[in-house]
Amino acid sequence: MNDEEARTQLLDTAERLFYAHGIQAVGMDALRTASGLSLKRLYRCFPAKADLVEAYLRRRDARWREALSSYVDEHGATPHGRVLAVFDWLAGWFADDGFRGCAFINAFGEAGAVSDGVVRAVRDHKRAVGAYLTGLTRDLGRGDAPALAQQLLLLLDGAITTAAISGDPAAAGHARRAAEALLATAPPAEADG
Repeated sequence: MNDEEARTQLLDTAERLFYAHGIQAVGMDALRTASGLSLKRLYRCFPAKADLVEAYLRRRDARWREALSSYVDEHGATPHGRVLAVFDWLAGWFADDGFRGCAFINAFGEAGAVSDGVVRAVRDHKRAVGAYLTGLTRDLGRGDAPALAQQLLLLLDGAITTAAISGDPAAAGHARRAAEALLATAPPAEADG
């Protein structure tokens, strides 16, 4: 196994264990055992646990956003439908047996105070999701797309957190209905000139 394969295997293991059990609860020995890699190889791939945590978050960000955008592309026939498809995608995710909330909020809560890498990865993720939502809201041709996107992001994060804490996937439907209300009241875009 070359170093890139070992890195991928370790990231796969870290993603599974960190998301299921939390970053602090999973030590390097547990990662070594679950990945089947030697401790020496593990540290060659990631010299410190903080490096592994940041890499896990960055890879999860790319995968999460790709899954979301693929779903929206497939299920959103109109600009309005694309925005609401975000919340439909959440409903499917929340119903998954492995759902444990937002990996980024969880990581920030666990390690944000002691890891600049975690803070950067979490903030980058939230900015990217906000940018994605801004793109969706611009397509609506309504007033202030960035402000509307931030409101939708609050609904998204609130739904994720509520579903994780309550164990009830219905939070996605509640957030979807709130998003529908926001869309219905968003002012039209002002005409240029």
